[in-house]
Amino acid sequence: MKKLSKTYQIKSWISSGALALTLSLTFSCQDLLQEDVISQIGNDYLNTPKGLEDGVNAAYMSMRAWYGTERGHSLTEFGTDIYTNGADGSWKFMNTYTTDFDTQNGLVREVWDEFYRGINTCNAVIDRSVNVTGINEATLKQRIAEVKFIRAHHYFLLVQLFGSVDLQLSETLIPTKEVSRAPVSEVYSSIIADLEEAIPDLEALKSSNQYGRVTRPAAQHLLAKVYMTKATSEAAASDDYAKAEPLLKSVINDYGYTLLPDFAQVFQFGNERNDEVIWAIQYTRDPLTNQQGNPANNPALNNGNNSHLYFLMEYDTQPGMRRDTQNGRPFKRFRMTSYAINTVFEDRVNDSRYKASIKDTYYSNNLGTNNGTFNTSFDLSKPTVTFELGDTAIYIPGYEMSQEERAKRPYQVLVPSRYDERLFPALSKHLDPGRADLTQEQGGRDFPAMRLGETYLLLAEVQLKLGKLDEATASVNVIRRRAAFSGKADEMEITPAQMTMDFLMEERARELIGEQFRWLDLKRWGVLVERVKLYNPQGAPNIKDYHVLRPIPQNQIDRTQGGASAFPQNPGY
Repeated sequence: MKKLSKTYQIKSWISSGALALTLSLTFSCQDLLQEDVISQIGNDYLNTPKGLEDGVNAAYMSMRAWYGTERGHSLTEFGTDIYTNGADGSWKFMNTYTTDFDTQNGLVREVWDEFYRGINTCNAVIDRSVNVTGINEATLKQRIAEVKFIRAHHYFLLVQLFGSVDLQLSETLIPTKEVSRAPVSEVYSSIIADLEEAIPDLEALKSSNQYGRVTRPAAQHLLAKVYMTKATSEAAASDDYAKAEPLLKSVINDYGYTLLPDFAQVFQFGNERNDEVIWAIQYTRDPLTNQQGNPANNPALNNGNNSHLYFLMEYDTQPGMRRDTQNGRPFKRFRMTSYAINTVFEDRVNDSRYKASIKDTYYSNNLGTNNGTFNTSFDLSKPTVTFELGDTAIYIPGYEMSQEERAKRPYQVLVPSRYDERLFPALSKHLDPGRADLTQEQGGRDFPAMRLGETYLLLAEVQLKLGKLDEATASVNVIRRRAAFSGKADEMEITPAQMTMDFLMEERARELIGEQFRWLDLKRWGVLVERVKLYNPQGAPNIKDYHVLRPIPQNQIDRTQGGASAFPQNPGY
């Protein structure tokens, strides 16, 4: 099966009207054998069949600015009810909502810039397609549908993050400073139009023969989520939820997707392409073809899928342990809140998702120079620990084990009262033991942007909003039965009386933790401020109502003709 993966540098003078900047675009192609880098391409290249294909693949690459990146995770995990900050990193203010979270925020600027680059690439492909000859008509329609999906995807994230944004639907041929913020309703209308036009021309397959291309079910999944989000926005219409329901049912029933029998398999290393993945963002092991965006503008865009860095505790300074590729390089950015650990994942007898998602055991990989005997670091129930290679070195039970019981264990036991910003239960979903060495930041795992587990939860949410309580309960129970430990499926089922929005909020956290949804979910439900105040002690003192939008990057306002009067900043920033 062919894969969209190889990267080409094509220097083009295509400018985004929202940026008023000249760009260099990076193009991918589906040929796994071709390694050549193309440069100095003329303006007419996009008018050729090969140029159009490379332009489409360049648009796909703009997805890497969001998925599997520090900026994408920071904008979706930080400052929520289930994640707070660890010890390290420069972006803690995005969790604490202090005044440092301002219009100069680099992560926000990068997302804005890279998405508008991607949008203008989509616009160029669409506008130039009328000039392209020598390409099969069905293929041409499919490629146009793909870039309409990408354009809709980018605007959907932009409108959720920033509210009204500049709406550019045609190629910007020369730099311009004349931009403005379109109404939210107009942005949603454009998103929906793009997706409705794309769906008939996309492949009606579970997975494209060229893995990584958008297919019809991916567009249906996205359009359903657009309607659900629009339903709680200022652009809401009375039939938004009703329009979402058949789209989600089609994804579930019409293409052959199936939930994997064991939840732990979903994020198992080496199993990234599986029957549950609707659409994934591709990464590679080749630094040339693993970029998140245009590294000529920002070297930080060259780190591949580096999700593996951010959710890990400082295990590598503990007795019997050293850093390795299996356990990961611990950047200690994101740690779960007490609410996430103790309430969301309270049931660990019937529900396998805590065990499958959270790393609870570390095995000794470093005997040091003293025959494997060490003074303990955090578990003071014993003065020393002694390990052979492969012995348990750290165990995290997830509950407050007594000192007497811990003293009987020949390893360190990390209990909740000892959790801090360096030591905490680590998310294991994104670990990448395929990295070249223990220091490598670049990751090469594909990032699943859409999977069937979420589709069922979206359907349950829609059905709950439509008053179809029994159907919503049945949809959630599909997910819960799959999540059960062997023999515990019956205990995992809920009744209609238990099917509430509060329950669904926690169920989405159990299923989707760390998958770049939570901040957007809380905003869609209208409970972001409320739940941060309840469950995130670091964010609670400072979060305000205006934090449901992110700041417009100041450089965007500065380069707009008329400045803030023509392109006003969001309130509060």
